[in-house]
Amino acid sequence: MSIVFTQDHGAVRHVILNRPEKRNAMNQELLRALRDALRAAASDEHVHCVVLRGEGPVFSAGVDLGELGQSGGRPGMMRPFRQLFLECANLCEEMAKPVICQMHRACVGGALEVALGCDLRVAAEGTQLGLPEVKFGLIPDVGGSTRLPAVVGLGRAKELIMTARLIGAEEALAIGLVNRVVPAEELARATQALADELLANSHVAVGRSKRVMDASARPALAATLELEIAVQEYCVAAALAAANAAAAANAAAAAGTGAPGGATVAPPPMSSPDGGERARDQAEDAHEQRRFVTR
Repeated sequence: MSIVFTQDHGAVRHVILNRPEKRNAMNQELLRALRDALRAAASDEHVHCVVLRGEGPVFSAGVDLGELGQSGGRPGMMRPFRQLFLECANLCEEMAKPVICQMHRACVGGALEVALGCDLRVAAEGTQLGLPEVKFGLIPDVGGSTRLPAVVGLGRAKELIMTARLIGAEEALAIGLVNRVVPAEELARATQALADELLANSHVAVGRSKRVMDASARPALAATLELEIAVQEYCVAAALAAANAAAAANAAAAAGTGAPGGATVAPPPMSSPDGGERARDQAEDAHEQRRFVTR
């Protein structure tokens, strides 16, 4: 079976992540399939509501860290990987149809960023949600830093992102991150009940009202999404520079040629992940944002 497959229940299309052996970790193969399935749902006039859910023990454990590590180590590869993530979240947000994210057990990191692109979120009791990127010297850069404040408010978004704290479904409900929390055995029924409420109204009016509210809530979406990656590239560069400096200091100490007078080894410039030159695909506006980031 495909890594992402679909099921139609009347006018509701279920788009299902199907990589359960990897806890539905999002690699490029899965993201491409998810993008294609969402595009098809958006263009199908018979589909009036979309449900995004995961097969297996969890909704999704987030980004595939192994593949991310490989991409992050090659200049210019971080943006294409991120672009796939963004396409999925943006398709959920931009289609003129309501999209419900049905979550169980775990929805963290990149998975939550995709879920934030959905209109409504239904979670099973005991589900853990969060954006833990800062623990690893990164930021949520596929919409999390942009969309979370619009959903839960700036203060709560800052707390969740800057502490990297995971929260349970009940707390997520209390702060507005999810819309409904139900026992695990009732999750499918609760999602269908919510879809039925949506379908009871004019699908044209529901879809267009969604577009107006999203535009009102995030008028500078494109600019802040670009700022996210500019900041992320700076964070990666800083981490690489620190690692290079530590390696140089260790090598000097091992050779008995430490810097005179207790001086430290200076890290290389941190303008981009390759230690000096900007990625060739960096847009001019991103350069301006990088200057802002490093002030």
